[in-house]
Amino acid sequence: MPRIRSVATATATGAAAVLDRRALLAATGAVTLSAGIGYALGPGAGSGNAAPAGRATVPHSRPAPAAPLMPYKNGTTLLTVAAPQGGTGYRRLGDGPAWPRVVRGDLAAARSGREGRRTALAAFVQFTDLHLVDVQHPLRYEYLRAQTASAWRPHESLSVAGAVALVERVNALRGAPATGAPLHCVVTTGDNTDNNSRAELDWFLKVMSGGRITPNTGDPRRYEGVQASGLGLYWHPDDALRDADKRLGFPRLHGFLDAAIREVNSPGLGLPWYSTVGNHDALPGGCWAPRDPYFTEFATGGKKLMSLDEQRGAALWKAVKKGRDPKGAHFKELLQGEKRRMRSVTPDASRAPFTPAEYVQAHLDPAHAGPGPVGHGYTQENLAAATQYYSFRISDDVLGISLDSTDPGGHYEGSLGTAQLRWLERELKANERRDGGPSYVVVLSHHTSKTMRNLRDDPTHPGEARHGGDEIVSLLGRYPSVLAWVNGHSHKNAITPHRTPHGSFWEVSTASHIDHPQLARVIELTDNHDGTISLFTTLIESAAPHRTDFADLSQTGLAALYRELSFNAPGAKPALGGEAGDRNTELVLRKG
Repeated sequence: MPRIRSVATATATGAAAVLDRRALLAATGAVTLSAGIGYALGPGAGSGNAAPAGRATVPHSRPAPAAPLMPYKNGTTLLTVAAPQGGTGYRRLGDGPAWPRVVRGDLAAARSGREGRRTALAAFVQFTDLHLVDVQHPLRYEYLRAQTASAWRPHESLSVAGAVALVERVNALRGAPATGAPLHCVVTTGDNTDNNSRAELDWFLKVMSGGRITPNTGDPRRYEGVQASGLGLYWHPDDALRDADKRLGFPRLHGFLDAAIREVNSPGLGLPWYSTVGNHDALPGGCWAPRDPYFTEFATGGKKLMSLDEQRGAALWKAVKKGRDPKGAHFKELLQGEKRRMRSVTPDASRAPFTPAEYVQAHLDPAHAGPGPVGHGYTQENLAAATQYYSFRISDDVLGISLDSTDPGGHYEGSLGTAQLRWLERELKANERRDGGPSYVVVLSHHTSKTMRNLRDDPTHPGEARHGGDEIVSLLGRYPSVLAWVNGHSHKNAITPHRTPHGSFWEVSTASHIDHPQLARVIELTDNHDGTISLFTTLIESAAPHRTDFADLSQTGLAALYRELSFNAPGAKPALGGEAGDRNTELVLRKG
């Protein structure tokens, strides 16, 4: 392995710390959080051997807050977690007990004295499943809420305000919680948008890199979605309708919908950030094959279905779950048969779906560069090759590999095509041959190993095989440099050890930021200098206060409501936070 760049080496008792130059600068507040200068290597760039010529310089970012005494807890779930404050029905949130750090030795024993020996390799933040939602989009299927909680959530009109508060939390972090090392970057692991909509993509890029966002489509003067429909199926915060959610204790909040479509201002991340694509970014509804002109016309048109016979809805969702309608034929037939029941809405061309090329091109737009890198991992080479996977440097010692796990053939589960699988293997082999020794590797994708079972043909690559999670686990396990596979999709915290005949690695799956408990994760990699590596995972919430004020409809107040409403959402799954060993952890494995 390459020479390790120490950030700080402390004695086991926390006494005098031995600092190298970077740590010394961080301790005096002289290092900016853009210290983790990032650059994308692109598909086939031979990133395992050398950086490409013309390494991009990231523009100066905000000054880092003063380095904390490490480890620290402020701003993380190691200090406190939003929790209900008693009662039944609709429950208010407040400060709850912390989630302690759990040491997991499934793959290697944790050896005593490692705290005093360890040096930092890299530290980054994972965002996943932000699901920035255009809640008025005609293709949304809110009428299926009885079949799936993901069809409509009472809080989702506040997704932009909630995501901005998450950005604010990251900007306030004092480096990495376990080591105090500078944070190198933020990575997303897909479902950045909800319905493959150009408007949502614009909102996501402005949330991440900074800008003003008006989370509204259609009529610029008013909200036209299901929460003003008069249908008792949905929470109507602004009026006295005794809807299904108010019967459960949901409040009446005068002015809520006007506030929900009001302009939001994002400061943008103070760190370089990288993007990974998910099924909701690539497929209409997150599950139907793209490029059907009917869905484009419907998405931008002036009609929206807001209610549906429950029996028909159950049949539609059963077909989706079983993967029986990957092209959306059944969904199209249903919409065509329900024209008389549709409501009129204001047409809007910004609701059109975006193509994979448009997704990459939007990331490459200098207007969204923020602290960089331009493209946020994607390069002109991705455009030329029509790919959405790449490799990049998280740090000098750690290579990141971002995959595209969505199957263009349709369905919400994923897989990799043969061309991408072979590219991944070439990247891993090239890294093994890297001058100076191999880097450690972190693989990033949207889907988890257990949700990569969709081997449906990709219509854009006829005859190319698709490859599932078990095959990818086997491939990664052949390379001792692979430390972790980091992903999302399941909306649940889960950490899984993988042991193969050739090596072992951790799979780290993180909960979403649309469903409670609305989390992101800081991941730190350290060398313990005893033959083991530790991966620290620390969960963070948004910067919004745990306690809400129903009279506060400011941007911060809405972000707080976003969390509380998500906790109370009917059908919300209480187990998404995972067990203690899936949350704040130290994951130990043998060094290859």
